[in-house]
Amino acid sequence: MFSPFVLLLALASVVLAGPLSQRREFRRDDVSLNNWGGLQSLSGFDNFNGVDNFSGSQSSQVVVVQEQQVVCQVQQIEIIQQKLVILQEMARRIITEQICEVETQTIVLEQFSSSISSFGSDMLRQSGKQVGFDSNIAGKISQLVNADGSLSTSDLGFSGQDVGSNTVVPAGSNWNDTTSPASVQSALAAAQKAAGSVTA
Repeated sequence: MFSPFVLLLALASVVLAGPLSQRREFRRDDVSLNNWGGLQSLSGFDNFNGVDNFSGSQSSQVVVVQEQQVVCQVQQIEIIQQKLVILQEMARRIITEQICEVETQTIVLEQFSSSISSFGSDMLRQSGKQVGFDSNIAGKISQLVNADGSLSTSDLGFSGQDVGSNTVVPAGSNWNDTTSPASVQSALAAAQKAAGSVTA
C-alpha cells in the first residue's frame, strides 16, 4: 500500500498543480523570497530548499534498499480518492490556519505545486529520478496533528534539502520502457480532457 505521503504527492499533482504539459517553465534566476514584500512571515523562506531550488527538484536523491521491499498493492479507486481528499483538505487547513497573509499563502502554494509538478516529471520518467518517496519524511505524517486534533506548531527537524535522501522505490509498477511512455501520455491527455484542460 502506498504511504500517505505518496498519496499526498499524487493528490496535489491533480488538485494544486496545473496539467503536467502546461506547467509554465521559467528560467531560474536564483530569486530570493526571503522577506518578500516586507513580509515577516517569509523570513528565512529560502533556507528550506535553497535560493536556487524553489521547487526542491534540484535536491539529490539517494535510493535506499530495505530488508523488506515495499510493493505497491492495488486498492479500489474510491478508497484512493477518499484518502486523497482527506489529504487535500489537510493541505488547505495548514495553509489557511497557519499562514495569515494571502501573499505568503500564494507563494507557499506555488512552491508546493512546483514540487508536485516535478514529481509528475518523475512519474513520466522525464526527470531522471526514481519514482518513490522519502521514507524518513513520510514517517513524520503523524506529527502534523496534536492529540487534541489541533495542528502541530513544532519544528519537525528537517529541511527541504533532506527530502530524497532516503528514497524508497516501491516495486510492482507496470512500467515498460517500450510501451509506457506512450500509454502514460495517453492517460495524461485523457485526465486533462476530463478536467477541461486545453492542450497548447
